[in-house]
Amino acid sequence: MNITIIGSGYVGLVTGACLADVGNNVLCLDVDQRKIDILNSGGIPIYEPGLKEVVTRNRAEGRLRFTTDVAASVAHGQIQFIAVGTPPDEDGSADLQYVLAAARNIATHMQSSKIVIDKSTVPVGTADKVHAEIAKTLKQRDANIPFSVLSNPEFLKEGAAVEDFMRPDRIVIGLPASPQQEEVKEAMRALYAPFQRNHERMLFMDVRSAELTKYAANAMLATRISFMNELANLAEILGADIEMVRQGIGSDPRIGYHFLYPGVGYGGSCFPKDVQALIRTAAENNYPLHVMQAVEVANNLQKLRIAHKVTKRFGDDLTGKHFAIWGLAFKPNTDDMREASSRYIIRDLLQKGATLALHDPVAMEEAQRCLALDLEDMPGWEERVQFCDDAHTALHAADALLILTEWKAFRSPDMDALKTALRQPIIFDGRNLYDPAWMRKLGFEYEGIGRK
Repeated sequence: MNITIIGSGYVGLVTGACLADVGNNVLCLDVDQRKIDILNSGGIPIYEPGLKEVVTRNRAEGRLRFTTDVAASVAHGQIQFIAVGTPPDEDGSADLQYVLAAARNIATHMQSSKIVIDKSTVPVGTADKVHAEIAKTLKQRDANIPFSVLSNPEFLKEGAAVEDFMRPDRIVIGLPASPQQEEVKEAMRALYAPFQRNHERMLFMDVRSAELTKYAANAMLATRISFMNELANLAEILGADIEMVRQGIGSDPRIGYHFLYPGVGYGGSCFPKDVQALIRTAAENNYPLHVMQAVEVANNLQKLRIAHKVTKRFGDDLTGKHFAIWGLAFKPNTDDMREASSRYIIRDLLQKGATLALHDPVAMEEAQRCLALDLEDMPGWEERVQFCDDAHTALHAADALLILTEWKAFRSPDMDALKTALRQPIIFDGRNLYDPAWMRKLGFEYEGIGRK
């Protein structure tokens, strides 16, 4: 099949590369010339395990190409995926300007029938808006060209996106009621056939249900995270151990173990944005989502939990104190710094007078870019922050170590070397990587999340 991907960011690039890898002829469009130049020169603008190899292989075989030419991208594919960004607006709602601009571009240049697929995470009703935008533009052209608008939300985990696409848990397709429905349905079956050879994974439903499914999935996972974080904080007060509690409830098959790990709050490109958008959608329909509002409040508080532990131990004035931070990305196996808890913790500690040494195995460059934006109102912050290429260098003469991302490289460090490098053997572990009793036996003052 000839397939066009509009938007060559995280979702678009993974989608395009994986579809090309099973034999499709894919053209990826992006208006960012710099991003396209990087891709055409053999680079990758994001970090995602395994993605570079897939992109490189399919570029070499001619099945995956990149362009900024809108007209060429519309002409290329009968199937047009819209995978552009939907950033949160000031009121928390999803900004659809890029989605609707893509719809107008398709309608402006299309000369034959198209299947337009919303791959971006969008509010319920967006497919209707895309359909209306295309119909309006075609009418202005006095063109009578058939088209369909579908919803096909992505369920990709950063750090495992290629695997998730190639071996999906489910493939959700929202189909509009139209005379072409069966024809479009068969096209979707053919498109996704290589990804469900073992058993049927496709779930066909109406468009609005498909759009809500994406938000509902992320909202449920965010709820589990905030729930466990609040229980962890309560466990500390009560003298209980949240790890024992996690095992106790996770062994119940009705609950399971997934997303029951307490920490420093969720971040990234999906959960914060999607929870806000869902809350906003509900408010616009005069139905407040009280649970989701509480989830967001709890998460915002949890992001500073480690910073509060630091000030409880060292005082509110951290002038003269120096801390090492391991882990800056919002989760391991990505360089994504969007809504990462590290950004909030770093700002809080700097405001209280501390100096910092930072290390992340992958996200150092992106962290520097983000912190430059976050701290532009804090003159001289660069002189108080050291970016370290390796984890051990960051430890030198630090009053304590803060662990904010659960990278595998942090799981089994040389504890003797770690203890020697620190000014004081103190660890604030925001990911509960180590056993508290073992750490105390090694001579560390150790503080986790919800651990005794």
